[in-house]
Amino acid sequence: MDTRPLVDHIPSLRRYARALTGDAWAADDLVQDTLERACVKWRLWTAGTDLRAWLFTLMHNVFANQVRRAPPRAMVDVDEVGHEPHGADADAGLERTLDLQRCLMLLPDDQRAVLLLVALEDLSYAEVARILAIPVGTVMSRLSRARARLHALMEGAASTDSRPALRRLK
Repeated sequence: MDTRPLVDHIPSLRRYARALTGDAWAADDLVQDTLERACVKWRLWTAGTDLRAWLFTLMHNVFANQVRRAPPRAMVDVDEVGHEPHGADADAGLERTLDLQRCLMLLPDDQRAVLLLVALEDLSYAEVARILAIPVGTVMSRLSRARARLHALMEGAASTDSRPALRRLK
């Protein structure tokens, strides 16, 4: 088995894994698991087909299996993103920067995967549909929802200040 074609795709696999997991260690583990699965299942890849798409499909399946086995994540309310604790220093809001990675991690996994494959890896809708084993229309729908949600999260993070929101109590 010639591993050169696999090695050529490691940088893009690492970039996608890092954006998908939000953690360098988890991304490296995901890439390693993906490459291990590729080596074990190498005979299933058809020569002449898109190796990159096949590797991303493997990575998606490995990641999906890991997410299924992991304990559920705590849900975060969009309105609470970026708010400082009540006792925060007034200057802390001025020094805060937008945290795209944090906002990406707040997206649902299926929306984040589509957004990253289209925007980060510059894959076509058809390629993303093949990788994720979903219809092209679903890709477009998830991409639209991901962009809208990411925009809302980023706007929420950008528009917050260090003062807590006032609530009406009755």
